[in-house]
Amino acid sequence: MSRFFSDKYKDLVPYVPGEQPRGQKYIKLNTNENPYPPPPEVTEAVRKESEKLCLYSDTECTELRKALAGRLNVSEDELLMTNGSDEILNFAFMAFCDKHTPAYFADVTYGFYPVFADINQVPYEEIPLKDDLTIDITDYFQKAGTIFIANPNAPTAIALRRNEIEEILKQNLYNVVVVDEAYVDFGAESCVPLIREYDNLLVTQTFSKSRSMAGARLGMGIGNPELIRDLNTIKFSLNPYNVNSMTAAAGTATLKHDEYNMKNCELIMETRSWSERALRELGFEMTTSQTNFLFARHPAISGLDLYLELKRKGFLIRHFNRERIRDYNRITIGTPEQMEKLVAATKQILADRKA
Repeated sequence: MSRFFSDKYKDLVPYVPGEQPRGQKYIKLNTNENPYPPPPEVTEAVRKESEKLCLYSDTECTELRKALAGRLNVSEDELLMTNGSDEILNFAFMAFCDKHTPAYFADVTYGFYPVFADINQVPYEEIPLKDDLTIDITDYFQKAGTIFIANPNAPTAIALRRNEIEEILKQNLYNVVVVDEAYVDFGAESCVPLIREYDNLLVTQTFSKSRSMAGARLGMGIGNPELIRDLNTIKFSLNPYNVNSMTAAAGTATLKHDEYNMKNCELIMETRSWSERALRELGFEMTTSQTNFLFARHPAISGLDLYLELKRKGFLIRHFNRERIRDYNRITIGTPEQMEKLVAATKQILADRKA
């Protein structure tokens, strides 16, 4: 840290993303990327848009919001497009939290939440998950601040039902409740249908997971038009051109072929079921996943050792060195072939330990 770095950030601990190797070839199952490419029409849309790079992008993302509104059955003024869902989450910390309005989120959840709180100098409370790593919804009743719930949760992979989220909303009518649905298309219930019943609900989603566009960086917020106007005040005060023109074109194109994306989600869920069965046969324990990853542990090997052994064999999975979850690893669901290779390598690692 240089002597010029502001004192207000001296204790800031940045978010640590999963490894993105640029050299050695790995079977990469550590950052919950979709193993399938987007529809071919997306590539063509990006190519055509690249011919207009001399022009600024549309600050309103007009065509993209129109396409997305039709897909989600909402109105265009209930949508805000952002540079990945991380940006809309940060906007929510900026818009709906301050020193008098703290943030509340789980102690084991998306690691960016405490970073967003710290960088915006927002006080926060981490609410412990239950011993089985599930959320007790009553812990979120009558909170005097803004609530952030990843649903399904990451890294635990567990989802609350829509009616459970609704109970939290009913108990916090004067607080904003942010529901982060990055993984919702892999078997969970979306809360988007609730936005017209609860003007304090903001739902965030991303094109990174279910729509194979992690590298494009495209996310969105869905909520009451007044909430969206608040968030637009933040956006236009920071970067009106936050979504570049090629990303917007890619998003519009993929929505026109969203059946392709949803079919890929079904393939991933089928592979998830196979992978879960195969790993349980090897003695693994895991949470019930409604995401594109598994959260698993084995009694015969530590989470760190399994991560290191698999890395040596050419596989990347995600290990978190936190007290409550250090025995677990998060394993992204890849193609059937990738998962078969992972299971075979894991079986060999466990066999070598017994030898």
